Amino acid sequence: MLDIIKSIEAEQIKKDITEFNVGDTIRIDVRIKEGTKERIQAFEGTVIKIQNGGIRKTFTVRRVAYGTGVERTFPMNSPMLAAIKVVRRGKTRRAKLYYLRDRVGKAAKVKELIR
Repeated sequence: MLDIIKSIEAEQIKKDITEFNVGDTIRIDVRIKEGTKERIQAFEGTVIKIQNGGIRKTFTVRRVAYGTGVERTFPMNSPMLAAIKVVRRGKTRRAKLYYLRDRVGKAAKVKELIR
């Protein structure tokens, strides 16, 4: 039974996903439906967590809009994601960056990873 479920899930996993890690600043193009029309809206922010695996893999992105922190969780394999682009690589020592919620201004920044 588990083999059948795994084979069905394997077919639905996206292959063309850009690799990114926690701390990276990414721009996600999200498809938004408004009635019969569909448009693409960009959401740019810092990845604060990546969890689960396989078809259920999700990631949470945080940005500050007009002085208010906004977090959004996206399923990695969702058809609503048009594109993911890494704007800047971040240097982190943690897997989950929840501490950024309490910080404001420069203190809320993640250092850039220089390769």
